[in-house]
Order: sequence, then structure tokens, then C-alpha cells
Amino acid sequence: MIAAPISLADVEAAAARLVGYIHHTPLLRCQALSDRTGCELWLKGEHLQRSGSFKLRGALNRLLLLSDEEKRRGVVAFSSGNHAQGVALAARLVKTPAVIVMPSDAPKVKLDATRGYGAEVVLYDRLREDREAIARRLCDERGAVLVPPFDDPHIMAGQGTVGLEILRDCPEVEAIIVPIGGGGLISGIATAVKAKKPSVRVIGVEPEVASDAAQSRSAGRIVKIAQPQTIADGVATQSVGKLTFPVMQKLCDDIVTVSESAIAQALLLIMSRAKQVIEPTAALALATLTSGRLVLPGRNVALLLCGGNLDLATLPTLIEIAAQA
Repeated sequence: MIAAPISLADVEAAAARLVGYIHHTPLLRCQALSDRTGCELWLKGEHLQRSGSFKLRGALNRLLLLSDEEKRRGVVAFSSGNHAQGVALAARLVKTPAVIVMPSDAPKVKLDATRGYGAEVVLYDRLREDREAIARRLCDERGAVLVPPFDDPHIMAGQGTVGLEILRDCPEVEAIIVPIGGGGLISGIATAVKAKKPSVRVIGVEPEVASDAAQSRSAGRIVKIAQPQTIADGVATQSVGKLTFPVMQKLCDDIVTVSESAIAQALLLIMSRAKQVIEPTAALALATLTSGRLVLPGRNVALLLCGGNLDLATLPTLIEIAAQA
């Protein structure tokens, strides 16, 4: 049997390492959303995290482990946005230079924020170029350390600290619904939560048009898909990771998919009823319940509001998509 890439001890070590650097984000309540879904909903506010998403947890956990020599050489990452900002802020906190490879069509708010944290941004065409190959070439040229977005034990352990906080703040939780891109967040959370409270259901969610994790789960192997086009740009990955996949297969209870219109509708519900500004990816978890893809009557359910880096200029388009039910 292949050893698991991370353990509860790794997640707990990451939590201790991150104290003083990150926010212990709140579990928010909204009675209107609980009534709408028939659950007792708890909204994990990672959109209120520094850098605007959970991604800082994993990025900073990794960078805090850099040697002095590695800090001098700097780091390179590739990301559509939130990992970019997480690495950029983490690099500023540990005082190391950062280069981020980002798609040219990334939301402007994410490009601007990444540069604002002091990182150098290298743009690429996501439909024609390989972002990881570009990042690895930059690492070779500069002697820098690669900080991948999800397929790294330290990244996974850092993201898993979200699960520890949920259990601490809501010990009665019965299910946690988590968006899936590359799988770093859900594999970290599942590792922590299943070790401490195995009865909690950990459920993943993806857009229907970006269902690589669901397809991989069904096939029993990693399935790579064509570059997906989804409003949930934070999970527009082509495949899950080699490290994250076996963790998800072993520990996740289910993976469901939702339509683009369901995502947009859930986003507008959270903004209008819970009064929280989130990005489309953060609406995935609620969309599973409001669309009827998941039914968890009377259960205590935690939803991951994973990011709040919304490009406000896209709101008219999101409203149009929401109306396409």
C-alpha cells in the first residue's frame, strides 16, 4: 500500500506554523439559506482570509519551510489567480522574490492583486501554452523553488487547516462541502477531518463542464480533460494531482457536479441574502444544495466559501447566466 502523502500530524504542524500569519476565519450563519436548503448551514468564510482565499494557507506553509539559500533564490508558481495571490503575499511575508505564471485571461482583479503584493507576473495563453512547463523553465533559469498550486504535501497540509478550524468551531458538523480544482483543499480537509471525526461526510463539487475529479473517481484513475471554460475559474483545472487523487479516492464520500446557471444563482443568493461578496468558485458548495444535486435535510452542513476575489465587472454576465436555468 502506498503511504498517504500527508497525515493529521502534518496538518496540525501546519496549523501551528501559520499562527500569527493567517486569519482563523469565521463560520457565518444565514437563516434564509438554511431555510432554503433544509439544512443548518455554516458558511466557512475563507473569502475573508488574507489574500482573499484559502490559498494563502498552503502557500505560506510551504514558504515558511524554505531555507535561507532558497529564500535568496526565490520562488515560482503558476495559477489562474488565487494561488498566485497566496504565493505573492506569502513571498512578501517571508521576504523572498516571487514570479507567478498566470493566464492572460485571468480576472483583472487577481492580476492586479498579485502584482500589488510585489510579485513579477509572467502571462501565458492557457489554450496554447503549458503553464507548468513555463514555470519549470523559469525555475531552471533562476534557480528558484517551484511552489505548485495543489500537488505538494506542504500545500495540502496547509489547506487542511481549514478542516481543523471547522471542527473546532462547529463540533456538531455532519457534512462539509468543498469545491475541487486540483484537489489540494479537499484532500487536506479530508485528511484532518476523517482522522478526528470519521463520521463527517466530505463531499466535493465541480462545475459540470470541469468534471475531471468526478470522471477520475468513476474511472478509478486520473482523467485529464480539455481546458474547461467555466465561470468558476478557480477550479478550471484539467486534472487532479497525483498526490491528491488517492487521498480523494480513499477519504471523500462523494463528488457531485453543478451547472453554470446553478453556480451563478448560488452566488447571487449568497450576495443578496448572506451579504457576502464571493467569487463564482465559492458558490459551488451552496449550488449543490440549491440545485437539488445534494439533499441533506436537517443536517449540520459546512460550506466552503473558498474565495472572494470577484471581478465586479463580470456581475452583469453572471446575472445573465443565472437566468438561464
